[in-house]
Amino acid sequence: MTLLLLVDLDGVVYRGTEPVPGVAAVLADRVARGDDVVYVTNNSMHYRADYVVRLATMGAPVSQDRVVSSARATALYVRDHEAGIRRVLVLGASGLERELRDVGLDVVTAGQVATRMSQEGLDGWAAAGHPDAVVTGLDPNLTYLRLAAASDCIRAGARFIATNRDPVYPTERGLRPGAGSIAAAVEAATGVVPLSIGKPAPHLLESAAEAVGRAADDAIMIGDGIETDLAAARAVGARCIFMLTGVTTRAVVEALPASDAPDAIAADASELAAAIDRLAADPGAQR
Repeated sequence: MTLLLLVDLDGVVYRGTEPVPGVAAVLADRVARGDDVVYVTNNSMHYRADYVVRLATMGAPVSQDRVVSSARATALYVRDHEAGIRRVLVLGASGLERELRDVGLDVVTAGQVATRMSQEGLDGWAAAGHPDAVVTGLDPNLTYLRLAAASDCIRAGARFIATNRDPVYPTERGLRPGAGSIAAAVEAATGVVPLSIGKPAPHLLESAAEAVGRAADDAIMIGDGIETDLAAARAVGARCIFMLTGVTTRAVVEALPASDAPDAIAADASELAAAIDRLAADPGAQR
């Protein structure tokens, strides 16, 4: 039986701008054996095609339909499960805007709305043209009026959807506020809790599995986050290989209760390859 590998990006395939040694080759080998590899990331800023060149340059097997970001999963969720949503106010980056437009939604950006609010003296609801939903992601150009625009629309009745609730975002210069920080600000201003699509919620992994016609509970999640990757795998009933190539130590992972422990731990590419082989040979195998 072929495997479905759902693979996190930052901390697993690469760290910042540098590839994690050997991981791309392991994934290429699995694809050569007939397995499905789909990349899953909570990052909502980039369009999925933006990842293709980067991953291909590292030697990883990739095509545009095998990259499912929280932005892409949010767009698919709205298209497939929110029939009443047609017009969307986006508080996020250009990648999120493009993903939402790709599924046929009428998108207005918080930047455009903030400009109208400032120039025409309108509130956010009127300036946005009465959108059906507000979708928040990571907006590197966040301003007070953009927050106000989103908050006005939600208070007026627009559906509130967040790409993810990650409080911080890792960069080469250290941690920066993440999409979850922006969602939290809007939540504080409105009193409305958003529907969150990205990990640890199940929707991102479900969308990734559906991209290749598979069920999420058939998957092996390969990730480096306890509160994101491991928790999302548990949420959909998938197995998980926990990579120590991110910031989490082996001691921390091994201290987890047995009910929360991953099915395998890998410190590098060779251990990852062995773990995949072990789980492929025995669906009930534990580390």
